[in-house]
Amino acid sequence: MKTYRVAILGCRGRGRAAAAGYHHHPRCKLVGLCDLLPERYDELGEMFGVDARYDDADRMIRETEPDIVAIPTGTEFHHDLAMLVLEHGINIDIEKPLCVDLEEADAVLKKAREKGCRIAVHHQGRTGVVMHTIRKALNEGRIGALQHIHGYGKGYYGGYDLMNIGTHMINMYLGLGGSCQSVSATAVTDGRPITPEDAVTSPQGMGTIVGERLTSLMQLENGLSATLLSHRYPEIVNPMIELAGSEGRLMIGRLLFGNSRPSALFLPARYYAADGPKWEVLDPVFAHDADPAVCDTEDYLFADEYVRALDEDRDHECNGEVGRHVVEIMMGIFESAAYGRVVELPQQERTHPLLRWRREHGLGEPPPVPRDWQEWLIAEDRRLGRQV
Repeated sequence: MKTYRVAILGCRGRGRAAAAGYHHHPRCKLVGLCDLLPERYDELGEMFGVDARYDDADRMIRETEPDIVAIPTGTEFHHDLAMLVLEHGINIDIEKPLCVDLEEADAVLKKAREKGCRIAVHHQGRTGVVMHTIRKALNEGRIGALQHIHGYGKGYYGGYDLMNIGTHMINMYLGLGGSCQSVSATAVTDGRPITPEDAVTSPQGMGTIVGERLTSLMQLENGLSATLLSHRYPEIVNPMIELAGSEGRLMIGRLLFGNSRPSALFLPARYYAADGPKWEVLDPVFAHDADPAVCDTEDYLFADEYVRALDEDRDHECNGEVGRHVVEIMMGIFESAAYGRVVELPQQERTHPLLRWRREHGLGEPPPVPRDWQEWLIAEDRRLGRQV
């Protein structure tokens, strides 16, 4: 059977993770690495035995002829790099979120259709061990009919939490409950309702965000509802997703599988009571020969899903349409929080709602901010008049 040739465009932390997933897959071969800094591609090249190292993406693609190019870079670079790779007619594996707004996401999907290429958006939890475990419990009817999904993020600043970890959580919601039809949200900053001045540039290049605390409600298919708390906490916390059913509950205690603590739990009751049934740890489901002793299972399984999809001439489970739908939901949450209304999906207006909101109030683009997360938090606290 075919061995898929994979090139990595961006060799930092997420690049190492993606490279490991493909490197350990028996039907993938790393054929090229590209980064602007030689120390990054040299380190990764030595780690996985890849000699073809570049600082020019066009040259890498021409000389290595990959079947897949992974783009594990900052979000602000996704659109331009995706368009460059797709112009060569190559399938892409792009880090989440797909793009910073819907206009960019639309352009990437349009180019992929023109070139006949596949897109996989790297929501590795969607195809990982935890999701396999939870889906098995759902399919066995352990909690009856699924009625509601609830979760909270890592405790980052709300709008950034949504664009960062919220992308994974929303994608999991979609995998469990189907597509989203409408969203509504409220947001506060510094303990008060948001104003257009609070629509600011995100750290880490994730576009424009708003809200120190965002509370979102999503209406999914078949009458299913879902809530997501993207709230700033004093410390970083472990994100959680809970599924409420007609006969019981399931909990995703870790979005990505790890041996250090339970990842999936089951409650054989409609609600928790101190004197009632206790949460039970579910045995993890390791699909398709994923071995946690060899490599990160979630990135391996994401690569495995791409191999199977290309074999079968179909889209990856986390394909471009799904990735764009996640962006639609996030932009809908921002729009609802800004304008105080329910937002039906998909949106007719594809520009960034927060930039539109600022323009309508006589404001231009938000000023530049530090890209580093901790430096950004200090700058935002100063903007809000806090002691730092």
